[in-house]
Amino acid sequence: MLNVAVKAARAAGAIINRASLDVETLRVGTKQANDFVTEVDHAAEAAIIDTLLTAYPDHGIWAEESGRRDGKGRGKGHVWIIDPLDGTTNFIHGFPVYCVSIALMVDGRLEQAVIYDPTRNDLFTASRGRGAYLNERRIRVARRTRLSDCLLSTGFPFRPGDAYDTYLKLFADMLPRVAGVRRPGSAALDLAYVAAGFADGFFEMGLSPWDVAAGALLVMEAGGLVGNFSGEADFLETRECLAANPRIYGQLVGVLGKYSRYAAPTPTVAPAPAPTPAAPAPAADGDAPW
Repeated sequence: MLNVAVKAARAAGAIINRASLDVETLRVGTKQANDFVTEVDHAAEAAIIDTLLTAYPDHGIWAEESGRRDGKGRGKGHVWIIDPLDGTTNFIHGFPVYCVSIALMVDGRLEQAVIYDPTRNDLFTASRGRGAYLNERRIRVARRTRLSDCLLSTGFPFRPGDAYDTYLKLFADMLPRVAGVRRPGSAALDLAYVAAGFADGFFEMGLSPWDVAAGALLVMEAGGLVGNFSGEADFLETRECLAANPRIYGQLVGVLGKYSRYAAPTPTVAPAPAPTPAAPAPAADGDAPW
């Protein structure tokens, strides 16, 4: 199944590379403000789905552009999670940071992952329990243990309704604590870079399952942790993602936890009751007023 996913990713990458030679001629649509889709997204996704379903016609599909369709029969528990072009805004501007992301989830658990960067011909792969690889070389998360030494990647809010104010507070809180923060523009590739140790951690709000599924398995198989800002493992559909090596992950949760939508509310402490006035002490012998 991993080999089929690699074949699908390379087919999509070939379509993307051909189109990148003349991006000015592409038809670009808008799903909502600042959220773009091109004919390349659709063509790449169609190539991926055709490759996967030719091999596994009973499997389910969960894709960014064409939506979700259930599997059937013996393949009902298998779902391919697909982002055909993660970093579309970069792509249409000729900024060469984008990728193809494909993950396989079996009975609710991530099992296979492929992230393919067609501009560099970098292929990231992972299978549950078998490690993570970049171009067939085993990769591991970075070993840094102090947050102040770390280079992090993130994604800025860009759609109407995104939590701009919350993010600005978060960013202002995070920036002085680390060596640097980058915003490359492709969450899937950001996660792959954490898995490879190129970045020490990643955090972003407003993500969808196809943005993070493959990258999350890569990070976990490379020895890292992935969760939401509160540190909980349920990240696929919470629209929050945090990833890092275990030591840095814990420190990032300490910073990001209070900005999580899922943080436990601060308990309200009731005011202490006013003290009851003490009864007057009995008079000593010989001091009675009568």
